[in-house]
Amino acid sequence: MIRFLFKGLLRDRHRSLLPFIVTATGVMLTVVFHSWITGVIGNSIEFNARFAAGHVKIMTRAYSENAAQTPNDLAILGTDTLLNVISAQFPEMDFVERIYFAGLIDVPDHTGETRAQGPSMGMGIDMLSGNQAEIERLNIPSSLKSGSLPGKRREVLISNAFAEKLGLESGDTLTLVGSTMYGELALYNFTLCGTIEFGTTALDRGTVIADIKDVREALNMDDATGEILGFSRTGYYDHEEASLIANRFNKSYASERDEFSLIMKSLAEQNNMGFLVEYSGTLQGILVFVFIMAMSLILWNAGLLGGLRRYGEFGMRLAIGEGKGHVYKTMLLESLIIGILGSMAGIIAGMGISFYLQRYGIDLGSMMKNASIMMPQVFRARITATTWYIGFIPGVFSALFGTMLAGIGIYKRQTAQLFKELEA
Repeated sequence: MIRFLFKGLLRDRHRSLLPFIVTATGVMLTVVFHSWITGVIGNSIEFNARFAAGHVKIMTRAYSENAAQTPNDLAILGTDTLLNVISAQFPEMDFVERIYFAGLIDVPDHTGETRAQGPSMGMGIDMLSGNQAEIERLNIPSSLKSGSLPGKRREVLISNAFAEKLGLESGDTLTLVGSTMYGELALYNFTLCGTIEFGTTALDRGTVIADIKDVREALNMDDATGEILGFSRTGYYDHEEASLIANRFNKSYASERDEFSLIMKSLAEQNNMGFLVEYSGTLQGILVFVFIMAMSLILWNAGLLGGLRRYGEFGMRLAIGEGKGHVYKTMLLESLIIGILGSMAGIIAGMGISFYLQRYGIDLGSMMKNASIMMPQVFRARITATTWYIGFIPGVFSALFGTMLAGIGIYKRQTAQLFKELEA
């Protein structure tokens, strides 16, 4: 029977081609919309993770209680050994060290006297080891306003607005005046190699980015770091995975009796990010649900109209002796075949578009010229396991339900009435 119906659909394109195209188009749009919404909403979480929180973060217990103050006197010690241990223990994560600090930037004139000063907040990251992961993670290359990235020790980047305020240009010397990990006075000379633009007033006011080895030397933090951030090797934050990793780590390292014991927190446990994670998932679900409902109504109507247009055909089949139940069953089977084939074609086309958007994305940098670091310039889709099957919901079931409603009319009408519609 299925083989017979399939041949009939191939031979009568007026009966199958338009429903197939409508179904495939609806499913394709559903797949692309789901992957795009998943990617765009996930970007807000990922950029918070990349810039500050990580997917997980390791700190001392005392540091975590005062994390907003970045108290480097409560930093993690013995980080070289610790990184080797946790990298082996959690191979699914990529761990990096960061040091956040604050101080005064002093700019001398040609005689060595102070020409300009300004308060700053800084970040020490891996910039000179040859591993570009941190630089790319913070989107620094595309945020460079002038000059170049650090290529040797003691070179530093500062925000463009801060450089203009202090009258600095590439090649100028500036001095960081701050406090070491042990509370001593820190004086350290840097050479400005370039400026960057964050797109956020608070950060553009006075931010400094330097190689973490220079920051360690400046703040007397040899083999120490303020925070260790962990990023999933998949490139995306998974709340369940991060929570499991944090629980495993804390069982081995955390201790309520030792303020310098290590503690790991997931992104959702930091800076009220739990609300954002939960809200993002809810918002994504609502948007996808509304879109699927809209596409379902369209495909439902398509199935309904397709069935109504065939009432004349049904009248003829009933007139030659075919039973109403058999007509109804064949009608549903035809709709199911078209729905499955159209859904498969739509998923293939939608996944192709989604793979392209995930790999290359859409460059919206020209629309956000002043939000270079804090917002992505290229928005990408994200394909998840749900993306592979979500198109079947409107593609198969909605068209089938529409056909079922149209088929009810077969039982409500007399054979003579259906045959009369054929004559019309």
